[in-house]
Amino acid sequence: MKLEKSALLVIDIQQEDFKEMTKDNLNDPAWECIRNAKQVLDVLRSKKLPVIQVKEVHRPDMIDFGRELDGSEGVHCIENSPYTDYANLTYPIEGEYLISKRRYSAFFGTDLEILLKGLRVDTLYLIGGLTDVCIHYTAVDAHQHDYHFRVITDACSGSSTKAHNYALKAMQYLQRIAHNRRYSICIRMGYLTTR
Repeated sequence: MKLEKSALLVIDIQQEDFKEMTKDNLNDPAWECIRNAKQVLDVLRSKKLPVIQVKEVHRPDMIDFGRELDGSEGVHCIENSPYTDYANLTYPIEGEYLISKRRYSAFFGTDLEILLKGLRVDTLYLIGGLTDVCIHYTAVDAHQHDYHFRVITDACSGSSTKAHNYALKAMQYLQRIAHNRRYSICIRMGYLTTR
């Protein structure tokens, strides 16, 4: 696997994540994840790696939620809400690719597969959230479409620490080297290895 055949997927880092941010919760693991995601994004942008920014969007009449509201989540990411936009900290820059999705997986009902084929990508680096939901579903679909995937663990956040860890184990079951702390260390040092 070579870096030039890789792309970074920034999954669901949206303003919705910041609306509850206060001075009292700046040490929350979710904020640490977003700060780490910004560092990863900066390094990989400097390497000219293709960046694909993915956001969840739903119609105001909620017709496209499907079974999503049957679980723990309430109504969220309504397309005319300012909170549905990409987060300012990791906001897309010119030349980055934008994908809107209406389900958990970035592959489901989007043109992501066409984009990846056009970019001739075989490896996806994943950051964002939630590890146990949208990251996991996207990784499973990447696996089903024969892509390698790497989860940059400290630039992802789950619905809980326990759910985050279980999701990482489930993804590692699919691909043995799906995640490893050294990916983050390598990126922080300004280089990336895929071995």
